[in-house]
Amino acid sequence: MTVAAGDTIGAARRGVAAVLRAAGLETPDLDARLLVGHALGLDHAGLAAAAERPLTAEEATHVAALTTRRLAREPVTRILGGSAFWSLPLVVTADVLDPRPDTETVVEAALAAVTARQGGRDATRRIADLGTGSGALLLALLTELPAAFGIGTDRSVAALATARDNAVRLGLLDRLRLVACDFGTALDGGLDLVVANPPYIPSREIAALAPEVRVYDPHLALDGGPDGLSAYRAIAADAGRLLAPGGVLVVEVGIGQAGAVAALFTTAGLVCETPPHPDLSGVLRAVTAVRQT
Repeated sequence: MTVAAGDTIGAARRGVAAVLRAAGLETPDLDARLLVGHALGLDHAGLAAAAERPLTAEEATHVAALTTRRLAREPVTRILGGSAFWSLPLVVTADVLDPRPDTETVVEAALAAVTARQGGRDATRRIADLGTGSGALLLALLTELPAAFGIGTDRSVAALATARDNAVRLGLLDRLRLVACDFGTALDGGLDLVVANPPYIPSREIAALAPEVRVYDPHLALDGGPDGLSAYRAIAADAGRLLAPGGVLVVEVGIGQAGAVAALFTTAGLVCETPPHPDLSGVLRAVTAVRQT
């Protein structure tokens, strides 16, 4: 496709969608709207209002460049430089996992568990997000638990820098601490809530992932070891030390992993009182465990 100066914005948007559709991308119309809107600095309403305005040469070049990136299977969120998670605008860099809507299930499960066991949302709590990446889980929970203080850990210093940037943008930096370590190894105990979206893809399956994931998400955030459970074993081994009595652990799991992860937590002395939480597709996505004593 050639986007040329003088093409109307509406025609450019239709042309981009046609090229993306021909390339087999799943959401060509949505992608085209987002890419053209980003190139021109227009939201959905702005695109509709300006549909008959011709593109300048500079605008046409920008639209074409963004389209080329999407044809290379770069995710739209990475092209735009950001994503929305729990309605929070987040910066997404090459150093962090692109937050998925399914991960919001962890937030839902965590809020349900702590309010059921530990009182209302206004209670003082210490929470930790192990492998925080962009900070998505931690920041979402801090917005919902206004008296909580959070700790985010990550092995990647670059990922922690992204989390810090997001915390600053959301005005939450004074309510959290970021620590470079492997899961919870550098943390003290006494935590009321621990959450994690650890790597859970079995190593042998990574090569078959969609390019949007395989190429653009950090390998460190994907590879869960030979059976996909390596991170859960590490978290389970440390959970009893990290959690206060009555403390709650909630983790995201991959398809078909809920039973195995719950068994690991039970073996480690935790209690899985509630069934795993399903995501919007019905996949069991969040496992909850409690330290009772």
